[in-house]
Amino acid sequence: MAGKFIVIEGLEGAGKTTAINTVARVLNQHQICDLQFTREPGGTPIAEALRNIIKNGLDNEPLTNKAELLMLYAARIQLVENVIKPALKIGKWVIGDRHDLSTQAYQGGGRELDRIFIETLQTQVLGNFKPDLTLYLDISPELGLKRARSRGQLDRIEQQSLAFFERIRQRYLELAERDNTIVTIDAAKSIAEVTAQIETTLNAWLTN
Repeated sequence: MAGKFIVIEGLEGAGKTTAINTVARVLNQHQICDLQFTREPGGTPIAEALRNIIKNGLDNEPLTNKAELLMLYAARIQLVENVIKPALKIGKWVIGDRHDLSTQAYQGGGRELDRIFIETLQTQVLGNFKPDLTLYLDISPELGLKRARSRGQLDRIEQQSLAFFERIRQRYLELAERDNTIVTIDAAKSIAEVTAQIETTLNAWLTN
């Protein structure tokens, strides 16, 4: 039996790592123990090299918004074809730290790139491949960035303006509203409350 693909999404500081650990624990409780963890961008040697460029830049050369977008899709297809699809095929369940929804929100919303351009790339690169379930951790940019700063130095993306992250959040909410495979979790609450929301959502989904 093929596995399932569950993705955690959200702004910086939303608590994705805690959410991923919670998802893994709930799956284990349902006797689903053969898990594959991924992150985007990244997850293969080529994708990790692209992640480093996207996150940190390279030799002071400005990275254009469209180049950033193309790198993200290059990294994504390497991960999907070389890691995610093979894992699903042999029955593993894949838990992803970000996937295509991030690009729709960050590059489509934050960078304000043309939606048709992004949707065309999405179709050409991924076809009809998408997660079975996405948990979107919703948090205000102010609170999320405050949490992110407490972790240490911010990367190239995290250093963008507050307005950039406000556009991202708005796009996330728009996309979640019209896709029933995306569940919005209130990530501004305490860790215990967020964990409880995730547990309830996942248990209901698994037993549906």
